[in-house]
Amino acid sequence: MIYLDSNATTQVHPEVLEVMLPYLSDQCYNPSSGYRAGREVKAAIEAARESVACLIGADSREIYFTGSGTEANNSVLASLSGMCGENRRIVTSEIEHSAILRVCEHLAEDGFVIDKVGVDAGGRLDLEAWEKAVNQDGVGFATLMWANNETGIVQPIAEASEMAKAADVPFHSDAIQAVGKVAVDVGEVGVDFLSISGHKFHAPKGVGALFIRSGLRFNPTFRGGGQERGLRSGTENVASIVGMGKAAEIMAGRLAADGHAGIGVLRDRLESILMDGLDGVLVNGALGYRSANTAHLSFEGCEASGLLILLDEYGVACSAGSACMTGKQQPSHVQRAMGFSTERANSSLRISLSIFTTEAEVDEAAECIMKAVKKLRRVQGGGNVGPVVVYTE
Repeated sequence: MIYLDSNATTQVHPEVLEVMLPYLSDQCYNPSSGYRAGREVKAAIEAARESVACLIGADSREIYFTGSGTEANNSVLASLSGMCGENRRIVTSEIEHSAILRVCEHLAEDGFVIDKVGVDAGGRLDLEAWEKAVNQDGVGFATLMWANNETGIVQPIAEASEMAKAADVPFHSDAIQAVGKVAVDVGEVGVDFLSISGHKFHAPKGVGALFIRSGLRFNPTFRGGGQERGLRSGTENVASIVGMGKAAEIMAGRLAADGHAGIGVLRDRLESILMDGLDGVLVNGALGYRSANTAHLSFEGCEASGLLILLDEYGVACSAGSACMTGKQQPSHVQRAMGFSTERANSSLRISLSIFTTEAEVDEAAECIMKAVKKLRRVQGGGNVGPVVVYTE
């Protein structure tokens, strides 16, 4: 199978698996134990913490391991909402992941007011509306994703965080689709809290991390034995944490080397082949702000659901949007926020590459996609389609 759904999850890097294996066998000790073997396991966790911190420009004492990116998101929003007092207004965007939006919906049931700031046709945050929103009375906190999971569009986090800071509003970023894929530096961007998920950058599933800037208050969701300096109790998932540290080390090296330019070349090659070989291809999102691995394309005269069935038969795995939305027969909230028509939204594919994607796979996948589109247009009577459209702003 040609795997082009790396925004859903990534394969575990062989070097990550290698460093994990001892902690799934003979290095089985509890890191809270007082004897030497336990202390050695604890040291491995701290080394991983340092690697994750280096990936985002943080101090290792600001990194707390969690069981997932969703847990990181949920726990920080729970903490912030619990400290809001009478400031019960939350500012976020219309394109957040469900791990943010569902929490906000729950908080709305408890009396919070949720302000969702819109985006432009390229998927970028409306900064003027954001500044107005964070400067309202009664804002408790703001949360904005760093990069969108469907389109790969990187948001203006530096500007948004500065606006929040100027308004004295605590600021969190869901950076789950950004860390390991684009440059993330909390030393340069003044986020207060930031969520990470290991399986988005070749670590295993079931491990995440939360950045909490030094000196800020945080009310833990999990209480118990006092692990993670009391902010996330529960015996640590040692093997996965060690694996996440190794993945962070690998991705930091690749970002420093070329910023994943090689992946971007393959993504652009795929788009070029498709646009040369098909009419009616729309490239979605502001091209200058995409993560290097993500292409979001609409194919006029086709339904994405049919394309995915055919592509699966041809041995190509991609998606029509977030993996969390699979099976839901409706345009995603992200595409609606960008102003897509229902027809355009329902004809969209998310194609996401990784460091393991090869040029041969890209070429073969492009041929399969063109074959599927042409077949579906014949079956569905797609008729005449328009020219290639690229959003360049």
